[in-house]
Amino acid sequence: MAQKFHIKKNDVVVVIAGSHKGKQGKILEVRSAKNRAVVEGVAMIKRHLKKSQEHPQGTIAEREGTIHVSNLMLLSRYESSKRAKKPAAAAAKA
Repeated sequence: MAQKFHIKKNDVVVVIAGSHKGKQGKILEVRSAKNRAVVEGVAMIKRHLKKSQEHPQGTIAEREGTIHVSNLMLLSRYESSKRAKKPAAAAAKA
């Protein structure tokens, strides 16, 4: 049976924990077998590709890695929660 997550493909999420904390992006893929998701522009990794017809010299390609779904939160929920930094004007008023 497939596992149900609080996020799905094409949702905009914020990373709330880990080395990429604070970054946000759109979910490109959810990998339910390992409870991980691929987020656009977050957790970029370098992949060394050997020589081929497309890349005669070989190349270093950058692509997104995966992030555990427990470290992700929907952007709409994040902005309405206490986690988001409130504007300085509201803090000065209090």
